[in-house]
Amino acid sequence: MVAAAGAESNFKVGQPVAYMLDGAFSEYKVLPSSSAIPLPSLKAEYITLLSSGLTAAICLDEVGELKKGETVLVTAAAGGTGQFAVQLAKKAGCHVIGTCSSDTKMEFLRSIGCDRPINYKKEDLNEVLKTEYPKGVDVVYESVGAQMFDTCVNRLALKGRLIVIGFIAGYTSDTGYTPIRGGATLPPKLLTKSASVRGFLLSHYTDLWVEYYQRLVSMYNAGDLVSQVDRGEASGTGVFNKGLQSIPDAVEYLYTGQSKGKIIVEFPEGNSKL
Repeated sequence: MVAAAGAESNFKVGQPVAYMLDGAFSEYKVLPSSSAIPLPSLKAEYITLLSSGLTAAICLDEVGELKKGETVLVTAAAGGTGQFAVQLAKKAGCHVIGTCSSDTKMEFLRSIGCDRPINYKKEDLNEVLKTEYPKGVDVVYESVGAQMFDTCVNRLALKGRLIVIGFIAGYTSDTGYTPIRGGATLPPKLLTKSASVRGFLLSHYTDLWVEYYQRLVSMYNAGDLVSQVDRGEASGTGVFNKGLQSIPDAVEYLYTGQSKGKIIVEFPEGNSKL
Protein backbone atom coordinates (compact mmCIF):
# COMPACT_ATOMS: atom_id res chain seq x y z
CA MET A 1 0.00 0.00 0.00
CA VAL A 2 1.30 3.46 -0.88
CA ALA A 3 2.53 5.32 2.23
CA ALA A 4 3.74 8.41 0.35
CA ALA A 5 3.88 9.48 -3.28
CA GLY A 6 5.70 12.15 -5.25
CA ALA A 7 3.88 15.13 -6.71
CA GLU A 8 4.09 13.74 -10.25
CA SER A 9 3.10 10.19 -9.33
CA ASN A 10 -0.10 8.64 -10.65
CA PHE A 11 -0.57 6.81 -7.35
CA LYS A 12 -2.36 8.02 -4.25
CA VAL A 13 -1.60 7.45 -0.58
CA GLY A 14 -3.47 4.37 0.62
CA GLN A 15 -3.69 2.80 -2.84
CA PRO A 16 -2.84 -0.94 -2.90
CA VAL A 17 0.18 -1.71 -5.07
CA ALA A 18 2.79 -4.42 -5.48
CA TYR A 19 6.29 -4.60 -6.90
CA MET A 20 8.64 -7.32 -8.10
CA LEU A 21 12.11 -6.08 -7.23
CA ASP A 22 14.77 -6.99 -4.69
CA GLY A 23 13.99 -6.09 -1.10
CA ALA A 24 10.70 -7.89 -0.56
CA PHE A 25 11.57 -8.75 3.05
CA SER A 26 10.92 -5.23 4.31
CA GLU A 27 8.11 -3.18 5.79
CA TYR A 28 8.64 -0.20 3.49
CA LYS A 29 10.23 0.19 0.09
CA VAL A 30 11.14 3.30 -1.90
CA LEU A 31 10.70 2.67 -5.61
CA PRO A 32 10.00 4.48 -8.89
CA SER A 33 6.29 4.76 -9.63
CA SER A 34 6.99 2.93 -12.90
CA SER A 35 7.84 -0.17 -10.85
CA ALA A 36 4.59 -0.11 -8.86
CA ILE A 37 1.85 -2.46 -10.01
CA PRO A 38 -1.69 -1.43 -9.00
CA LEU A 39 -3.73 -4.11 -7.26
CA PRO A 40 -7.53 -4.41 -7.20
CA SER A 41 -7.32 -4.64 -3.39
CA LEU A 42 -5.04 -5.84 -0.61
CA LYS A 43 -6.19 -9.40 -1.07
CA ALA A 44 -3.54 -12.10 -0.82
CA GLU A 45 -4.94 -13.94 -3.82
CA TYR A 46 -4.16 -10.97 -6.08
CA ILE A 47 -0.56 -10.94 -4.91
CA THR A 48 -0.28 -14.65 -5.68
CA LEU A 49 -1.33 -13.94 -9.26
CA LEU A 50 1.76 -11.79 -9.74
CA SER A 51 5.04 -13.73 -9.65
CA SER A 52 3.44 -17.18 -9.48
CA GLY A 53 0.55 -16.62 -11.85
CA LEU A 54 2.53 -14.58 -14.35
CA THR A 55 5.33 -17.16 -14.42
CA ALA A 56 2.92 -19.95 -15.33
CA ALA A 57 0.85 -17.97 -17.83
CA ILE A 58 3.68 -16.33 -19.76
CA CYS A 59 5.97 -19.36 -19.60
CA LEU A 60 3.42 -21.81 -20.98
CA ASP A 61 2.47 -19.45 -23.82
CA GLU A 62 5.83 -18.04 -24.81
CA VAL A 63 8.18 -20.94 -24.07
CA GLY A 64 5.96 -23.99 -23.70
CA GLU A 65 4.09 -23.37 -26.95
CA LEU A 66 1.15 -25.42 -25.71
CA LYS A 67 -1.11 -27.09 -28.22
CA LYS A 68 -4.56 -28.50 -27.57
CA GLY A 69 -4.45 -32.23 -26.90
CA GLU A 70 -0.89 -32.32 -25.61
CA THR A 71 0.20 -34.00 -22.38
CA VAL A 72 1.65 -31.63 -19.81
CA LEU A 73 3.54 -32.57 -16.65
CA VAL A 74 3.75 -30.04 -13.82
CA THR A 75 6.20 -30.78 -11.01
CA ALA A 76 5.49 -29.34 -7.54
CA ALA A 77 2.01 -28.93 -8.96
CA ALA A 78 0.36 -27.94 -5.68
CA GLY A 79 2.84 -25.12 -5.09
CA GLY A 80 2.57 -21.40 -5.67
CA THR A 81 3.15 -21.41 -9.43
CA GLY A 82 2.38 -25.08 -10.08
CA GLN A 83 -1.29 -24.56 -9.23
CA PHE A 84 -1.61 -22.01 -12.03
CA ALA A 85 0.31 -24.13 -14.54
CA VAL A 86 -2.12 -27.00 -13.90
CA GLN A 87 -5.21 -24.83 -14.40
CA LEU A 88 -3.94 -22.92 -17.44
CA ALA A 89 -2.72 -26.07 -19.20
CA LYS A 90 -6.10 -27.69 -18.57
CA LYS A 91 -7.92 -24.66 -19.95
CA ALA A 92 -5.71 -24.89 -23.04
CA GLY A 93 -7.17 -28.32 -23.73
CA CYS A 94 -4.24 -30.38 -22.48
CA HIS A 95 -4.10 -33.56 -20.41
CA VAL A 96 -2.39 -32.54 -17.16
CA ILE A 97 -0.22 -34.64 -14.85
CA GLY A 98 0.89 -33.14 -11.54
CA THR A 99 3.40 -34.31 -8.96
CA CYS A 100 2.99 -33.64 -5.25
CA SER A 101 4.06 -35.05 -1.89
CA SER A 102 0.85 -35.86 0.01
CA ASP A 103 -2.66 -37.20 -0.38
CA THR A 104 -4.05 -33.83 0.75
CA LYS A 105 -2.27 -32.14 -2.12
CA MET A 106 -3.58 -34.81 -4.50
CA GLU A 107 -7.12 -33.88 -3.49
CA PHE A 108 -6.33 -30.22 -4.11
CA LEU A 109 -4.91 -31.01 -7.55
CA ARG A 110 -8.01 -32.96 -8.51
CA SER A 111 -10.15 -30.01 -7.40
CA ILE A 112 -8.38 -27.66 -9.84
CA GLY A 113 -8.61 -30.01 -12.81
CA CYS A 114 -5.46 -32.14 -12.71
CA ASP A 115 -6.13 -35.33 -14.67
CA ARG A 116 -3.45 -37.49 -13.04
CA PRO A 117 -2.07 -36.37 -9.68
CA ILE A 118 0.98 -38.38 -8.58
CA ASN A 119 2.14 -38.56 -4.98
CA TYR A 120 5.80 -39.29 -5.65
CA LYS A 121 6.26 -40.52 -2.10
CA LYS A 122 3.86 -43.39 -2.79
CA GLU A 123 4.29 -43.91 -6.54
CA ASP A 124 7.41 -44.09 -8.66
CA LEU A 125 7.09 -41.19 -11.09
CA ASN A 126 9.28 -42.77 -13.73
CA GLU A 127 7.29 -46.02 -13.69
CA VAL A 128 3.95 -44.21 -13.82
CA LEU A 129 5.02 -42.15 -16.82
CA LYS A 130 6.61 -45.13 -18.55
CA THR A 131 3.53 -47.32 -18.06
CA GLU A 132 0.66 -44.87 -18.43
CA TYR A 133 2.25 -42.49 -20.95
CA PRO A 134 4.42 -44.69 -23.19
CA LYS A 135 4.59 -42.01 -25.90
CA GLY A 136 6.07 -39.56 -23.42
CA VAL A 137 5.16 -36.08 -22.19
CA ASP A 138 4.93 -33.14 -24.56
CA VAL A 139 5.60 -30.32 -22.11
CA VAL A 140 7.16 -30.35 -18.64
CA TYR A 141 6.85 -27.37 -16.29
CA GLU A 142 9.78 -28.16 -14.00
CA SER A 143 10.68 -26.43 -10.75
CA VAL A 144 12.27 -29.16 -8.63
CA GLY A 145 15.55 -30.19 -10.27
CA ALA A 146 17.91 -33.02 -9.31
CA GLN A 147 16.40 -36.51 -9.84
CA MET A 148 13.06 -35.03 -10.85
CA PHE A 149 14.72 -33.24 -13.76
CA ASP A 150 16.47 -36.42 -14.90
CA THR A 151 13.23 -38.39 -14.82
CA CYS A 152 11.38 -35.74 -16.80
CA VAL A 153 14.08 -35.62 -19.49
CA ASN A 154 13.91 -39.38 -19.90
CA ARG A 155 10.15 -39.31 -20.33
CA LEU A 156 9.94 -36.53 -22.92
CA ALA A 157 7.95 -37.27 -26.07
CA LEU A 158 9.10 -36.60 -29.62
CA LYS A 159 9.53 -32.83 -29.95
CA GLY A 160 8.93 -32.54 -26.20
CA ARG A 161 9.77 -29.34 -24.34
CA LEU A 162 11.06 -29.27 -20.78
CA ILE A 163 10.96 -25.81 -19.22
CA VAL A 164 13.13 -25.08 -16.19
CA ILE A 165 11.52 -22.42 -13.99
CA GLY A 166 13.48 -23.32 -10.85
CA PHE A 167 15.26 -26.08 -8.97
CA ILE A 168 14.07 -25.96 -5.38
CA ALA A 169 15.71 -29.28 -4.50
CA GLY A 170 19.08 -27.55 -4.51
CA TYR A 171 18.27 -24.14 -3.05
CA THR A 172 19.61 -25.03 0.40
CA SER A 173 22.88 -26.48 -0.92
CA ASP A 174 26.19 -24.59 -1.00
CA THR A 175 25.92 -24.00 -4.75
CA GLY A 176 22.18 -23.31 -4.81
CA TYR A 177 21.47 -26.21 -7.16
CA THR A 178 21.92 -29.97 -7.40
CA PRO A 179 23.91 -31.24 -10.43
CA ILE A 180 21.94 -33.47 -12.77
CA ARG A 181 23.15 -37.03 -13.14
CA GLY A 182 22.46 -37.36 -16.83
CA GLY A 183 24.33 -34.27 -17.95
CA ALA A 184 26.76 -36.17 -20.16
CA THR A 185 23.97 -37.99 -21.99
CA LEU A 186 21.60 -35.04 -22.28
CA PRO A 187 22.61 -34.03 -25.85
CA PRO A 188 21.91 -37.45 -27.44
CA LYS A 189 18.66 -37.78 -25.47
CA LEU A 190 17.42 -34.49 -26.86
CA LEU A 191 18.76 -35.10 -30.36
CA THR A 192 17.12 -38.49 -30.82
CA LYS A 193 13.71 -37.04 -29.89
CA SER A 194 14.09 -33.56 -31.43
CA ALA A 195 13.33 -32.46 -27.87
CA SER A 196 14.52 -29.40 -26.00
CA VAL A 197 15.27 -28.08 -22.53
CA ARG A 198 14.39 -24.42 -22.11
CA GLY A 199 14.69 -21.88 -19.33
CA PHE A 200 12.23 -19.23 -18.20
CA LEU A 201 12.84 -16.20 -15.98
CA LEU A 202 9.93 -13.83 -15.46
CA SER A 203 12.10 -10.70 -15.39
CA HIS A 204 12.93 -11.23 -19.08
CA TYR A 205 9.27 -10.72 -20.04
CA THR A 206 8.40 -7.43 -18.33
CA ASP A 207 6.65 -6.15 -21.47
CA LEU A 208 3.95 -8.81 -20.97
CA TRP A 209 3.31 -8.37 -17.25
CA VAL A 210 0.43 -5.89 -17.41
CA GLU A 211 -1.42 -7.70 -20.20
CA TYR A 212 -1.18 -11.11 -18.52
CA TYR A 213 -1.87 -9.83 -15.01
CA GLN A 214 -5.09 -8.17 -16.13
CA ARG A 215 -6.10 -11.40 -17.80
CA LEU A 216 -5.41 -13.46 -14.66
CA VAL A 217 -7.28 -11.01 -12.43
CA SER A 218 -10.29 -11.18 -14.76
CA MET A 219 -10.22 -14.97 -14.65
CA TYR A 220 -9.96 -15.00 -10.86
CA ASN A 221 -12.77 -12.47 -10.42
CA ALA A 222 -14.98 -14.51 -12.73
CA GLY A 223 -14.36 -17.66 -10.71
CA ASP A 224 -12.44 -19.30 -13.55
CA LEU A 225 -9.12 -19.50 -11.72
CA VAL A 226 -8.24 -20.68 -8.22
CA SER A 227 -5.55 -18.71 -6.38
CA GLN A 228 -4.65 -20.83 -3.37
CA VAL A 229 -2.76 -19.16 -0.53
CA ASP A 230 -1.13 -20.78 2.49
CA ARG A 231 -0.86 -18.61 5.59
CA GLY A 232 0.95 -21.27 7.59
CA GLU A 233 -2.04 -22.77 9.35
CA ALA A 234 -0.47 -26.23 9.07
CA SER A 235 3.03 -25.14 10.03
CA GLY A 236 4.49 -25.90 13.43
CA THR A 237 4.80 -22.19 14.24
CA GLY A 238 1.25 -21.13 13.39
CA VAL A 239 -0.13 -18.50 11.04
CA PHE A 240 2.46 -16.17 9.54
CA ASN A 241 0.98 -12.88 10.70
CA LYS A 242 3.85 -11.22 12.53
CA GLY A 243 5.39 -9.45 9.57
CA LEU A 244 9.17 -9.66 9.27
CA GLN A 245 9.38 -11.89 12.34
CA SER A 246 7.40 -14.58 10.50
CA ILE A 247 9.55 -14.66 7.37
CA PRO A 248 12.20 -17.15 8.64
CA ASP A 249 9.43 -19.52 9.74
CA ALA A 250 7.70 -19.13 6.36
CA VAL A 251 10.89 -19.91 4.45
CA GLU A 252 11.55 -22.97 6.58
CA TYR A 253 7.97 -24.08 6.03
CA LEU A 254 8.46 -23.77 2.27
CA TYR A 255 11.41 -26.16 2.38
CA THR A 256 9.45 -28.76 4.34
CA GLY A 257 7.33 -29.39 1.26
CA GLN A 258 4.14 -29.21 3.29
CA SER A 259 2.75 -25.95 1.93
CA LYS A 260 -0.14 -25.83 -0.50
CA GLY A 261 -0.39 -22.90 -2.88
CA LYS A 262 1.51 -19.63 -2.34
CA ILE A 263 2.89 -18.94 1.12
CA ILE A 264 1.79 -15.55 2.39
CA VAL A 265 3.23 -13.52 5.29
CA GLU A 266 0.91 -10.86 6.66
CA PHE A 267 1.85 -7.69 8.54
CA PRO A 268 -0.10 -6.68 11.66
CA GLU A 269 -2.32 -3.71 10.92
CA GLY A 270 -1.27 -2.08 14.19
CA ASN A 271 2.27 -1.63 12.84
CA SER A 272 1.18 0.39 9.82
CA LYS A 273 2.22 4.03 9.69
CA LEU A 274 -0.33 4.92 7.03
